[in-house]
Parts: sequence; C-alpha cells; structure tokens
Amino acid sequence: MTQQSTKKPRRRATASSMAARQREISVSEFFTKNRHLLGFDSPTKALLTTIKEAVDNSLDACEEAGILPDLDISIHALAENRYRVEVGDNGPGIVKAQIPKIFGKLLYGSKFHRLRQSRGQQGIGISAAGMYGQLTTGKPIVIESRTSRRKPAHRYELVIDTLRNQPVVKKDLEVEWEAAHGTRVAIELEGSYKRGRHGVETYLRQTALANPHVEIQFRGPGEEEALVFRRASTQLPPEALEIQPHPYGVEVGLLLRMLKETKARRLSTFFQTEFSRVGPTLARRIVEGAELSSKSSPKRVAADAAEKLIASIADVRIPAPPDQLPLPHRRRKTAGKLAGADRSRFLRCSQ
Repeated sequence: MTQQSTKKPRRRATASSMAARQREISVSEFFTKNRHLLGFDSPTKALLTTIKEAVDNSLDACEEAGILPDLDISIHALAENRYRVEVGDNGPGIVKAQIPKIFGKLLYGSKFHRLRQSRGQQGIGISAAGMYGQLTTGKPIVIESRTSRRKPAHRYELVIDTLRNQPVVKKDLEVEWEAAHGTRVAIELEGSYKRGRHGVETYLRQTALANPHVEIQFRGPGEEEALVFRRASTQLPPEALEIQPHPYGVEVGLLLRMLKETKARRLSTFFQTEFSRVGPTLARRIVEGAELSSKSSPKRVAADAAEKLIASIADVRIPAPPDQLPLPHRRRKTAGKLAGADRSRFLRCSQ
C-alpha cells in the first residue's frame, strides 16, 4: 500500500507583503484603465466623445458669458485610424493659470458644487479626452486661449501625470491670435471617422437644432468645403439659476455636513436658508417633530438628532421644488460687438 504524502500548501503572501503592495489609486490612473466608463470604449465613439466634450465646454462658456457661440470644428486625418481634432470658440477665454488644471487634471471644475443645470459638471470630460489622446498617441493636448484684446494669447502643450492626477506643462508660449477672445483645443488620438446616424456630422446637426443660437462650422477629414450650420436665433437661452436642495432629497450624512457648514445660528433659520420651499412655519414643524428646540445651534446637532430630523421631514408635507424662477435682468452683449471683424471667418461658407 502506497502512502500518499501530504504536502503543505506553499504560503505565497503574508499580511506584511500584501500591505506593502497597497497604494493610493489616482482618479486619472483609474480612468486610464477603465476608459470605457467615460465613452472611449471604441474608436468611433472615442472620436465622437472627444468632439462632444469640447463642444459642451464651449457652449457652456459662451452662454455663461452672454456670448452668442460661434464654433469652428475640424478633423484632420493624419494616418489610418489617427486624427487630430480641433475645436475653437469665441467664448470668454480661460485665465492662463487655470488652463493646465482644466485640461490636465481630472475632477477639477467649477460646476460640481453649483445646484444648477449645465452640460458638464464633474470636471472629467475634456481632460479625459486629452488623457485618451495621450494614451493612444503619446501626444500632448494643445490649448490656445485669449481673454481680451489687451492681453496676449497663450498656447499650452501639456500631458497628464496619471499617477498623481496632475498636469505636466511641456510648452507655455505667447502666440499671435486675431480673435479678441476665445479658446481652441487640439487633441491627437486614435479613432474612426464614420458618417451616418452615429457620426460626427449627425451629432453636430442635432446640436444645431437643439441650440438655434449657435453657429457651427465643420470640416471633416480631407474636406476643403466647410459645412456650416447657420444660427437661427440671436436670443440666448434663459440662464439657469441655482436652487437650494429640497428637504426630501437629503440623507442623514448630507444633513450632518450641511449642519456643520451652515452660517445660520438657529436650527429653524437653518432650514429656511439652506433648503427650498421651507418657510418659518414648516421649519418650526420639522424641528418640533424631531423634539428639538428651534433656537438650538445647528452645529451642535448630533447624529441621532439628525436621524430624527430626517424622520420629521418625511412626516411634514413640503411643496415640490419650483419649476420656474424669475430670471435676473442682465444686459447681454451681441456676438458682433464681442467678436468684431473676426466673426467673418465663420461665415465664409454656406451649407
């Protein structure tokens, strides 16, 4: 009878060796390995996503500055499945110190903490497009921007340090630029240019239909004649206003943070100033329903008391958030005054 020898399993790792392999993951490093989450999962979609992110940024910037948007978009074929995408606008431009952070740092932006509607909020889109271009071609993203005729235009070439999620500036130059203000972005990437329902041209046509105040000039790969989507309206859309959160949409953790950060000195005042649709009567009912004093300090509310406040909110009938707010009067300058003679370059071709 053969006695089978029992071998002990080899110990491959220890708690110490596993701990030594742990390290913080940068957000840009994460998206480098999971680019499909950002819309770069196929060459065709990657090209379209890059243009979409740049167009969204341009439209938001122009509308926030009260400028009728003129967009100049071109795609240059450099080799098989390799393109350079250029998107320019007549927006307010970008302050020189902010350019590297906006285009070379993921999760950096000004819109995430504002409770108002906008096309982009997370500060990921255009920097992710630049990161994709860097990943597939090794080329930096190129940005030119000017904020005023009295100031020079700046040209940046930068890449993203994905391990630290920080921009690395390769070139920083002052350049000549005819336009009084605006921004132009160029990204070299691997992609696939196709026509049809899901192509770039269809997307731009739909963008022009949804935004009749926009004028778009587009030149595809190898095309000498530009396709122009003319502006159908000289009226900018109503400006989206910020709104306070509604009590029904707040959870315990967020309520605790708001209580610590508020400038209100009384709990009743906190609910009136930090939430929409809450007046003095509703604020008093919410506080009394949680068996708290209206005069107590919000910063001293503990976690168990916050849970009681959430339960009390659910028991109080609060009107729905307003769907319309009065628009502030703001004098908007026309595109002609802002762009001057430079606007003629967008009107060379007709559809």
